[in-house]
Amino acid sequence: MTATAASPLSRRQTTVEALNALSRNTAIESLGIVFTQIGPDFLRATMPVDARTRQPYGLLHGGASAALAETLGSSAGNLCVDTDTLCVGIEINANHLAAIAEGIVTGTARPLHVGRSTQVWDVRIEDAAGRLVCVSRLTLAVVPQRPR
Repeated sequence: MTATAASPLSRRQTTVEALNALSRNTAIESLGIVFTQIGPDFLRATMPVDARTRQPYGLLHGGASAALAETLGSSAGNLCVDTDTLCVGIEINANHLAAIAEGIVTGTARPLHVGRSTQVWDVRIEDAAGRLVCVSRLTLAVVPQRPR
């Protein structure tokens, strides 16, 4: 699905297939994160709760939740800027509200502020039953794109 022309996520038109292809051979792929939906004001992805994302006590690792939140917020932020700029995380917080030991979690990022130099994203992570597992807020800096 492509974002609509009037949405904050439409400056860089893309698809979930393109986002997933861009994620190959990165930490995103290693954690099993898969983009599933681009809406007019949100980006959604899933992540498995398995050996890649659990802590030693068998529960979803808070760092994995933060990685999902950062992935969603940064990816969504980059859909809101021109191709000569890039969004990079400068601060993230995460409140872990419920433990989960197996299954899949779904994260949804929505913009709180999309400015010229900063963005702030709200990310909610839920289990398959819709129970809130983690809430996160991510602040991004909008910086000039550097050649690779």
